[in-house]
Amino acid sequence: MKPVAVKFATMKFATMKPADWIDTGTLPVQRLPSAIDAALAYVGEVLGHPVYRRWTLSDLKRVAPSLADAKRAHPAVFALLLEHDAAIEYWSHGRLHLAADGAAPAADVILARVLHAHRRRFRHLPEATADEITDVSNGPNCPSGDGVAGPVDREPADAVALVASGNGDPAALRTWLTRAGRFMNASPTNSLGVADDAQALALFLRDRAQRSPHTLRAYRSELRRLVGWCEAHRRGPLSDLTRDDLLAFRRSLDHPGHAGNIAGAARTVASGGASTVQASRSDATRRRALAVISSLFRYWQKTGYLVVNPAVELAGGARMTWTPARILPSRVLALCDTVTAGDRPAGVSPLVWARRCAIWSLYRFAGVRLAELEWSVEQGLPRLSVDHNVRPPVNPQTNTAGRETGTSDPELCAWTLHVRGKGGKLRAIPLPSRCVPVLRAYRLARGLPAQPAPFESAPLVHSEKRDALGHSGLYDEVKAVLQAAEARVPPGDTATRALIHAASTHWLRHGYTRTLVVDHAVPLPVAQTLLGHASVQTTAAYARTDLTQLRDFVEGSFP
Repeated sequence: MKPVAVKFATMKFATMKPADWIDTGTLPVQRLPSAIDAALAYVGEVLGHPVYRRWTLSDLKRVAPSLADAKRAHPAVFALLLEHDAAIEYWSHGRLHLAADGAAPAADVILARVLHAHRRRFRHLPEATADEITDVSNGPNCPSGDGVAGPVDREPADAVALVASGNGDPAALRTWLTRAGRFMNASPTNSLGVADDAQALALFLRDRAQRSPHTLRAYRSELRRLVGWCEAHRRGPLSDLTRDDLLAFRRSLDHPGHAGNIAGAARTVASGGASTVQASRSDATRRRALAVISSLFRYWQKTGYLVVNPAVELAGGARMTWTPARILPSRVLALCDTVTAGDRPAGVSPLVWARRCAIWSLYRFAGVRLAELEWSVEQGLPRLSVDHNVRPPVNPQTNTAGRETGTSDPELCAWTLHVRGKGGKLRAIPLPSRCVPVLRAYRLARGLPAQPAPFESAPLVHSEKRDALGHSGLYDEVKAVLQAAEARVPPGDTATRALIHAASTHWLRHGYTRTLVVDHAVPLPVAQTLLGHASVQTTAAYARTDLTQLRDFVEGSFP
């Protein structure tokens, strides 16, 4: 029996029956309690944050020794109860809201919203038998059971949809891709089990790129470039390209102004808008294009789809020549830190300001990629954890556990950020102590406890329009801090202003890495683990120092 699809817009909250829902996150799976109050309590417990609670003065007296203590513990609730008989705390759009009893949504409405937000875990199966529920719990989309072992298996995506540009002609591109060249292996050693380039290309993108939307986008761009070049120069299909063909394609990247390339630039892939060449290309773009093409043909030969690999050494070891350059100087980073440590700007609400400071701290002091802070309901990541048995090491400059002189925080423990990076790899990143007060302030502003519960599943960064902030919203919050820092730079310092204006979230990752590798000489394997680099060579690229640092090293060696 297939799970019943329930659309949030059409759910009838007034007739909702909690017992019609099952929790697939437990083993064995179980139905929710039939009563609304009991179901709310159960969902709040398994999610690790409050869902719906009705407060009265009597309730406040029960949770605190006196009204004065209750006022300190729940100031907003206490203030609302001075004017109303009851107050309602309810969870919506990633944070806890507070309203008077008559102005708050009904309990069953809130329960339905929360169940819909976590629909990967909670399934609506009103008439399912015990055996059918067991089948659902063992399905590939379930967070528990046998299906949790790895990514969901699915059929290869359509190569035309993956490669074609948005305004292309899918029919013409499909005709071009659905062919096989002279190097296609038709024998049983072809482990892909496909007979044309379109299917083989779809399998390549599924296995090598689809775990990250950003990698998939980059691969699609470079494959469109190669297909466009082939069409413009009447080469192809892809499995028919020789080494001379690929070397000619590489030369077109080296010399974009060549006459032959200018003629080819006038053509596009089946009128799809994928230009053969551009007016100019950076060296990084050239290296990326060659790396993607090399990866494609290497994958095809290893899986037996091709009998030869015409792209051997096509990239020419370009990866080793990469040197990070988009790094903000320490003085500029200190200026940005001053912005977040200062007063809240006019027109920005306290909650939005607390969120902005928390986002800046995570990108600044965890070195994560932009997409790694995007909330995933299926994985429950990213998330924070607190180890109460471990305290941060003492800072010799402040003689405190990572705290500035004059501050006191007896509850400060070791905080860790858990993310899923490229290739679906899980990564645990210890956070410095200076992040903790910022994150705690943001959590309190959302109505969450100061420290995350062990099994909390609330989005790490909330959104006012939906449960979690997407990558564009995260990017905008970081840019807001950079713009505020840019406004503090003197008008005459155009170089610094231009540098800050061009910076983005990934610049903070570069700065984080350089601080580890260069400023504090962290061993490369340790830095590689913190950053989630697939190769230590990528981490080692940050160790290339400029002349000023080399001069300091020499001066220190020969005083």
